[in-house]
Amino acid sequence: MPNPKLPTSLHILGAGTPTPTPTRFGSAYVADVDGEKIMFDCGPAATHKLVQSGLWPTDIDNLFFTHHHFDHDIDYPCFLLCRWDQSIGKENMLNVYGPTLTERITHGVLDKEEGIFAHDWIARVSHPLSQKIHQNRGGTLPRKPPVVNASDIGPGTVATADKWEVTAAPAEHVQPYLDSLAYRLDTKGGKSVVFTGDTQPCDSVINLAKDADVMLCMCWDDQEVMAEDGEAHGQCGTTGAGRMAEAAGVKKLVLVHMGPNISKHGPLEKGIGDIREVYNGQVIYAEELMKLKV
Repeated sequence: MPNPKLPTSLHILGAGTPTPTPTRFGSAYVADVDGEKIMFDCGPAATHKLVQSGLWPTDIDNLFFTHHHFDHDIDYPCFLLCRWDQSIGKENMLNVYGPTLTERITHGVLDKEEGIFAHDWIARVSHPLSQKIHQNRGGTLPRKPPVVNASDIGPGTVATADKWEVTAAPAEHVQPYLDSLAYRLDTKGGKSVVFTGDTQPCDSVINLAKDADVMLCMCWDDQEVMAEDGEAHGQCGTTGAGRMAEAAGVKKLVLVHMGPNISKHGPLEKGIGDIREVYNGQVIYAEELMKLKV
């Protein structure tokens, strides 16, 4: 039975695209299920935005990647090293899930022999200054190297915990070059949140999102503009996101991955009007560092 005493909230860390703007850049989100923080994607400056949101890297024990475009994973090395550096050796193992390349990227960052940042953690493990800082934080020597449980995963039930479960489904984006997944987080409190990642409207994501409380969906631009400039394939725009949310019966649609044009006044207001013609639920344009109750 659902436990209504398990509150769930969402932190929007990154609500943008590969194109940096003063207000949005890349994708990253944290779901808080009764104090347990679960991260989805780790785009540009996600670690810094995490802290700006009042969270801390060691709060995160589970990270899920939708796909491996840089605007969804470029801060991963920073997050890995920062979480390890700030630890005192008593934290839980970090579990990382994602489509093909997740394991390879993780090893490519941390592997002692070939990892691109091995020089950093080896110095911090070995140098007396770093050892002393570690001890002053509450750690003990010898300092342990970073260890991460990274897994390449596909559709289906991905992870189950006492308070939540995450299920994945294929998303249609830039195959065959990159695999892409959408995720559904179901809590034991009866709440459900869907993270579409980057996708065009498709049945697999609609089925995953059936009757969800919240769906975070990409909204690259005005759908009419995307049709005209040839950018509609592999992506959702305004009415694409709206129609997908309506087909799934989603209660609240949070628009993320917003491009520079749709972020401007004028296109933004038109987009809201267009979406409301095809979707009956609540529509929210995401702002970075926004916190939403589910």
